[in-house]
Amino acid sequence: MAIIPTKKENFVIENIRPSIEGGRFMIKREPGDKVTIQADIFRHSHEKYDAAILYKHSSQKKWKEVPMKLIENDLWEGYFIVQNIGFYEYKIIAWTIAPEDVPTESPVMKLRVDPKYARTGTWYEMWPKSQGQDPKASATWKDCENRLDYIDDLGFDTIYLVPIHPIGVTNRKGANNALKAKKGEPGCPYAVGNSFGGHYAVDPELGSMEDFEHFVKACKNKGFRLALDIALNCSPDHPYVKEHPEWFFHEPDGSIKFAENPPKKYEDIYPFDYYNENFQALWEEIRDIILFWADKGIDIFRIDNPHTKPFPFWEWLISDIKEKRPEIVFLAEAFTRPKIMHRLGKLGFDMSYTYFTWRSEKWEFEEYLKELTQSDAKEYMRGIFFPTTPDIFPTYLADQGPAAFKQRYFLAATLSSLTGMYNGYELCENIKSPIKEELHDSEKYQYKVHHWHEPGIKDFIRRVNLAREAHPAMQEYDNLRFHYAENTNLMVYSKKLEKDVILCIANMDMHHAQEGTIALNMQELGLSEDAFFFVKDLITDESFVWRGSQNFVRLDPNKAPGHLFVVKAI
Repeated sequence: MAIIPTKKENFVIENIRPSIEGGRFMIKREPGDKVTIQADIFRHSHEKYDAAILYKHSSQKKWKEVPMKLIENDLWEGYFIVQNIGFYEYKIIAWTIAPEDVPTESPVMKLRVDPKYARTGTWYEMWPKSQGQDPKASATWKDCENRLDYIDDLGFDTIYLVPIHPIGVTNRKGANNALKAKKGEPGCPYAVGNSFGGHYAVDPELGSMEDFEHFVKACKNKGFRLALDIALNCSPDHPYVKEHPEWFFHEPDGSIKFAENPPKKYEDIYPFDYYNENFQALWEEIRDIILFWADKGIDIFRIDNPHTKPFPFWEWLISDIKEKRPEIVFLAEAFTRPKIMHRLGKLGFDMSYTYFTWRSEKWEFEEYLKELTQSDAKEYMRGIFFPTTPDIFPTYLADQGPAAFKQRYFLAATLSSLTGMYNGYELCENIKSPIKEELHDSEKYQYKVHHWHEPGIKDFIRRVNLAREAHPAMQEYDNLRFHYAENTNLMVYSKKLEKDVILCIANMDMHHAQEGTIALNMQELGLSEDAFFFVKDLITDESFVWRGSQNFVRLDPNKAPGHLFVVKAI
């Protein structure tokens, strides 16, 4: 038998959006963002009613109220502005105007406000041991410091370090992933830990902790943010193996199992068992590792292979850290199935790697970017685009010259507000491994010297990065819009933020000139249908006066991979 309610509920408040799984997970924003909330609100009978949004930061006790307005057919809308990083709460209330009644309240929902560098950044991925001049020895933190002016000149704002900890000796990998290292080979830094320490230590080949702290200070003095790769792996020589053997998986004979990420095998590392008998201590230890490096000056943590760890662990870890340090940002290195990547975003990761590297056709880019930036995914997942990584060197760049490298960086840096480049990309290093999808003689397993003095495509990268820095429209993530081109080798897209308008036309053919008529959505550019407007290319300095939506373009990849236009109304 149904129970008669004791509380008056005159209103229905439903279909609150944006919402991730009915409020199970938080939407994400950055300071200064306008948070627009919609809901269907209605009641029985014909009394007039009103509605509002109540919201507050988690540090505040009192709710702030902003009005909602009726849009159509019981759809109401309102907004509020978030100013501070951290957690916000909000709810909708509705009440009868006359006679007055007790307002009906929706359930309280939460959102998370992350630092702006969770939405926009231009990363330079540095392999610390390869920043020197000796092919038989590791570079030092001083060598890394000496490269900061170079990186700053290229227009990068974030330096991303691969793991910097002591490297295991047992089953150490050799050059080109050989199962056994030769004498003097450094091993892979993802095999963390040896007699010098584990995740709290720096590799003595690079220098002392004091040397690292000096490097961090030099980075901060130049205005760089710092990202650190956290590999939650242990070599057989890691102190944890003796101190906490229960933290690992075991074979039937009692020995500890090495790691696998099918089809890859990693004989030099042990993975953690996140549900071991002492798992709470393990979880808290990992949290403390991240907080330790945050105290050393790390702003962003790139988490290696998060899709191989339990989802509840990430939800707890990120929430716990964000409550203490909301300025810390997490990147998911999850090259895995789409639903898992999306789940990690919902669980709390600020940003994620994407399938950008494996997209090559115009229709693939348009379909994928619409999913990332124009679907509900934009509420919880920010995609960062790298043309290559230490693990991924796509076939289409193998043995290619500057035109191909320019094209891929142009796409990465103009399609997303988050982009990055692996060191050496600017030199067009292009010899692919014959057996793996990565560079031959990978610095993952050996000392390497890069020829930083060579020109490569540095001038081009500098121009693109300076445009990203100068134009707020390029620093927004979900304002990407596509336009039409009759030639399927031309991809046209724009980004607009108030009066700042950027229009890009990319030649998807890395080897041949392409031309054709484009048809612009003038409304997306903030222009009337037959308006005259001025476009200036921020790469070549060419400028044109166009009129209306249809205009002709010709792009030669030997000159530039595309137009990066700033648009001005006349």
